[in-house]
Amino acid sequence: MDEVQALFQGFAVALSPVNIGLMFVGILLGVLIGVLPGLGGANGVAILLPLTFSMNPTSAIIMLSCIYWGALFGGAITSILFNIPGEPWSVATTFDGYPMAQQGQAAQALTAAFTSSFIGALVAVLMITFTAPLVAKFALKFGPPEFFAVQLLTFCSFVGMNKGAPWKTLAAMFLGFTLAAIGMDNVTGQLRLTFGFEPLMKGFDFLIAVIGLFGIGEILVTMEEGLSFKGKSAKIDAKVVLETWKKLPRYWATYLRSSLVGCWMGITPGGATPASFMGYGIAKRFSPNGKNFGKGEVEGVLAPETAAHAAGTAALLPMLTLGIPGSPTAAVLLGGLLVWGLQPGPLLFVEQKDFVWGLIASMYLGNIAGLIVVLLTVPWFAAILRIPFAIIAPVILVICAVGAYTVHGSMFDVWLMLVFGVMGYVFKKLNYPLAPLVLALVLGDMAENAFRQSLLGSGGSLMVFVSNPLVASITGLAMVMLFWPFVGQLLGKLRRRPKDIDDDDVVEV
Repeated sequence: MDEVQALFQGFAVALSPVNIGLMFVGILLGVLIGVLPGLGGANGVAILLPLTFSMNPTSAIIMLSCIYWGALFGGAITSILFNIPGEPWSVATTFDGYPMAQQGQAAQALTAAFTSSFIGALVAVLMITFTAPLVAKFALKFGPPEFFAVQLLTFCSFVGMNKGAPWKTLAAMFLGFTLAAIGMDNVTGQLRLTFGFEPLMKGFDFLIAVIGLFGIGEILVTMEEGLSFKGKSAKIDAKVVLETWKKLPRYWATYLRSSLVGCWMGITPGGATPASFMGYGIAKRFSPNGKNFGKGEVEGVLAPETAAHAAGTAALLPMLTLGIPGSPTAAVLLGGLLVWGLQPGPLLFVEQKDFVWGLIASMYLGNIAGLIVVLLTVPWFAAILRIPFAIIAPVILVICAVGAYTVHGSMFDVWLMLVFGVMGYVFKKLNYPLAPLVLALVLGDMAENAFRQSLLGSGGSLMVFVSNPLVASITGLAMVMLFWPFVGQLLGKLRRRPKDIDDDDVVEV
């Protein structure tokens, strides 16, 4: 009950006219940031952070957090319409969102994505409101072995729950690991796979690879198919939103699974990107329409969006309670708190109650404001598909090039983007999945560092990954996910065996 009373006090703070205005300003800016590939929520918040130094800390954090919510919403727009992820966690949304747009269901896909984003964030905010003390204690138990176990679980679940050819998935994933290893070794400082080429010292940036693989690769494929958008006649009807909402309750189990995955990955912290991949993989495995995933299944849109937003929102919990940012954006917000003279940690809930609960209340209000803003603009976004490809393709190329250049301010990154674009085209022509490559590319360094730190701490013993109940349970679950197809076949044989025995008995009699 104390949490409820404090939350109502937070609503009293957040509902001031100034703060409500800042919410909508932050949402609009965030959507714009999410739409532009290469900018990202963390970069957008960092760029606008100096503008808030003269503001009241509560109003400032409300505006910055709403920029974050807007970026979370906006990342799905270009993913669905153009197959260009505006944010790293929107990669999984392209798998079914873009095919839906090509089939004339752009408005349905956008509505499902925005609504699922809201649901995932709402579940995470409810979790933050009522479980902050317990979660803070849980997060303190995570060290390098636990972090590696979480990442291993992400990889294994993607391999084991993929119903496609496993050797293609593994081949793409190993290529991603190889690309992630290029550059300077974080532990020894040695150069790896650079072949004396200086620009490769910093390795491949994930966003540049994603923009090339998905954006440029899709443009090349579409050019080959005749310079036209298959979904240009997408229906734009105000009733689409209500019709889509009527269908979404049937996916309640997917919403529940994706929300739990997202909250867990946000708290640990695993991050929104692996959460979206894991949510998509689990949904594909357990859905009765799993074979249709990748062809335009709405469940393939709502699962990653729900998981990503739950993780992105839940990442703020360890920041507030422990001072440990669970995401890059949370790290930027942490810097803002320190600038404003606020020290994150358990005492923050005692010494700055108005600030903390005002921020939590703004999470509820900001997500509602974000849902309203993006749903009202669904027809405008879907109408983009009516523009002829011959006009929109150069615009997409310019946006991709600008996005790649802004990552490090280097023309080399633009050329690198084009190389990845050709790679994406080849992968699509050969029917190799891009998702495992991207997953390994973004998590390869993190997994390697956690693995090596674990071995250094244990003297080289692999038993460190089963050294306590927490890491052992995560590692065990990862092995179950990896060999799930074989487990499923074994269970199927066991179910059929009694029937086979009975039939034999009947024949003998």
